[in-house]
Amino acid sequence: MPKLKTKSGAKKRFKLTGTGKVVYAQTGKRHGMIKRTKKAIRNLRGTNILFKTDGDNIKKYFLPNG
Repeated sequence: MPKLKTKSGAKKRFKLTGTGKVVYAQTGKRHGMIKRTKKAIRNLRGTNILFKTDGDNIKKYFLPNG
């Protein structure tokens, strides 16, 4: 069996925590900030943790060596 390669798009978008959870950057802050409320912009800062089942799929198919 050949080695599994990590999907290069996934390694740019996701990161694994020390406990194995998948972290991603919040969406919706690339453009159009003028029409968003200040509260919405504030709440979109930082990163989020994926739900367990979604994170398991990311680890299995896209980040096999993560």
